[in-house]
Amino acid sequence: MKVLVLGSGGREHALVWKLRQSPLVKKVYCVPGNGGIGQEAECLPGDPSNVEAIAQLAEEVGADCTVVGPEAPLIAGLVDEFEKRNLAVIGPGKAGAQLEGSKIYSKRFMERHGIPTARFRVAESIEAAVKALADFELPVVIKADGLAAGKGVKVVKTDEDATTTLDEFMRRHTMGTAGERVVIEEFVPGEEASFMVLSDGEHILPLAPSQDHKQVLDADRGPNTGGMGAYSEDQIITSEMRVRIMNEIVGPTFEGLSKEGIIFRGILYCGLMLTPEGPKLLEYNVRLGDPEAQPILMRLHTDLMELFNGVLERRLDTIEPRWSPDPAICVVMTSAGYPAKPEVGRAVAGIDDAEKVGGVKVFHAGTRRNQQELVSSGGRVLGVTAAGENLQTAIERAYEAVNRIHFEGCHFRRDIGLKGLRRLLKKSGPAN
Repeated sequence: MKVLVLGSGGREHALVWKLRQSPLVKKVYCVPGNGGIGQEAECLPGDPSNVEAIAQLAEEVGADCTVVGPEAPLIAGLVDEFEKRNLAVIGPGKAGAQLEGSKIYSKRFMERHGIPTARFRVAESIEAAVKALADFELPVVIKADGLAAGKGVKVVKTDEDATTTLDEFMRRHTMGTAGERVVIEEFVPGEEASFMVLSDGEHILPLAPSQDHKQVLDADRGPNTGGMGAYSEDQIITSEMRVRIMNEIVGPTFEGLSKEGIIFRGILYCGLMLTPEGPKLLEYNVRLGDPEAQPILMRLHTDLMELFNGVLERRLDTIEPRWSPDPAICVVMTSAGYPAKPEVGRAVAGIDDAEKVGGVKVFHAGTRRNQQELVSSGGRVLGVTAAGENLQTAIERAYEAVNRIHFEGCHFRRDIGLKGLRRLLKKSGPAN
């Protein structure tokens, strides 16, 4: 098979890396790719959100399957265009992609179908937003309605912070058109988790759980980012909680989609808050999370193309994926100034040395080749990913590899996976 992957980040590098391991896959293309993907696939120029041009390209290269990495092409209707041309593609159509494309749409969808979530109000003007704030106690969450690369959510703890955030989103348009409308939402305490499933339109197949770290600084401080790191291990979600997530959130979501006449094929991401009362849904994404995809795909033993074929052939119910019991962790290395104004064009060195650490793979997110030199080209530069027989080992390997990589101004969190270690310590109890 020939497979076309769309996107240029760490998630797409992980997809390319995993697909190349499949005996079913003979050739992998990527549009537009990055400096690391180009070492493992044939990168082609293009804008993944230009749906007609990408569909034409898929026809020209003879792609047997196209895998959509980022959300923007899905929201632009790429899958609908592919289906018109009878081209195989992994991802939901434009109607289903609205679950991520609009926070307002998704919150109202949750409300319509009785899916547990935080109480919320919608505001379409700054005056209405200020009025809505009076209905909530601080801290409160303010979300830009549209796509904002993971940066359109802010937890505000004071009236001054709330006023500043609304001014940024709705008057100064720091998020572009994404912040013209906002969701005001109650703050729900608990522990976050990422829970993703594959769907073929009829059957649902859960993937391994993971936990993202969104804030730019250690101890979950600073502004939100696209993700500073993630880890995957089975104990993030207990078996009891997993049943509740499937019964109270995932099942009702697909029942709701069906009632509204939406056939959803592809990956649904549920961003959860695990509370003492049970799971609550914070947000939907309609694709693999980034950086969650990196540790999840590292743990996947089943042929990824076999899973995608299960989606295309509507037979996910016949597949039982195999997972490594070993935890995996991804530490994101970013440019100086990220997320506000990342500095780019810095020479990147030490990746080959980093990959000599056992169990390590370095996924490129924002890199490009300048002749023979590898340089940074975005805010998130690399996703250093490691597996180990236990979480402590995986963490040690990842950070050993991180310390072998160098570029001017690089930044990374030093506490990725620490919540998991604390959970294990708490479960084991005090030493005798």
